[in-house]
Amino acid sequence: MSEEWSVLRLMRWTADFFRQHGIESHRLDAEVLLAHVLACKRVDLYLAFDQPVAPADRDRFRELVRRRAKERMPVAYLTGTREFWSLALCVTPDVLIPRPDTETLVRACAQLAPRRVVDVGTGTGCVAIALARELPEATLIGVDVSAAALAVAAQNLIACGVAERVALVRCDLLEGVDGRFDLIASNPPYVCSAELERLAPEVQQEPRLALDGGADGLDVLRQLIAQAPAHLVAGGHLALEVGDGQASAVAELARAVGATEIQLHRDLAGAERVVVACFGA
Repeated sequence: MSEEWSVLRLMRWTADFFRQHGIESHRLDAEVLLAHVLACKRVDLYLAFDQPVAPADRDRFRELVRRRAKERMPVAYLTGTREFWSLALCVTPDVLIPRPDTETLVRACAQLAPRRVVDVGTGTGCVAIALARELPEATLIGVDVSAAALAVAAQNLIACGVAERVALVRCDLLEGVDGRFDLIASNPPYVCSAELERLAPEVQQEPRLALDGGADGLDVLRQLIAQAPAHLVAGGHLALEVGDGQASAVAELARAVGATEIQLHRDLAGAERVVVACFGA
C-alpha cells in the first residue's frame, strides 16, 4: 500500500484480497471498512475515487483488512456498528449482530399494536428500539442475562432517543420480570449445538450464548414458551424468531401450553421465520 494508492485502487486491491481469502462479500466489505476509516459514506468513496489515502488511514485500514481476512472477524465488530431498521446501532463481540431476518420479527410485532412489550434476549436492543420507534404509545422492557449485552443496549437506547421508554432488566428469560404484557417478543438462541462448529467462521465469533439452542435448537424456545402464558394478558401474543424448519415444532409447543391462534410470517427469502401465538380471548 504505497503513497500513490488512491481510494479506488485500494478498494479494488482489498476486494481481490478478500476474494482470495474466501470472503463472499469481498467488494462490500472492502467498501464498508474503507468508508469507516475515512469517516464517510460508501457512496462518497466513488465521489473521491482518485484521491490518495493518507498513510495513517492506510495503516488503520491495513489492520482492519488483516483482521477481516486472517481472523474472519465480522465487519460489524470491526466498525462497531450495524444498521437495523434504518438505525445505526452499536455492536460489540458481547452481542449478536442484528440481521435482516429479525426485521421480520419487528414487522410482525408492530402489526399487533401492543401497548406493553417485553423483548427477551434483547442483545443490542434492536427489536425493542425498532418497536419503540414504530409504536410511540408503547412502553417496553428489554431483558438479557448478559450484563455486557445490556450495557450495549443501554448505549443504543440513548443514541436512538428511546431510553425513557425502554427499561432494561438483567434476568434469565422471564424469571425476573413482573406483570403481564400485551406482547412478548424474542429472537432466542435456536441453532442446534452440533451445527455450531459448522457455521461460518464469522458467525462463530458471535456469543455462543446467543446462538446455542441445545441438541435440537429448541431448548430456550421451550423454556420461554412455557413461561409466556403467566406473563401475558388475555389475548396477548408471543412472537418468536425461529430457525429454518423449526416453525411447525414451535407452533406445536405453543399450542401445548394454551395458544389459541398461530400465525407464521415468512422472511424475504421465503422461509417461515417468525411464529406468533395468541393466548386467550
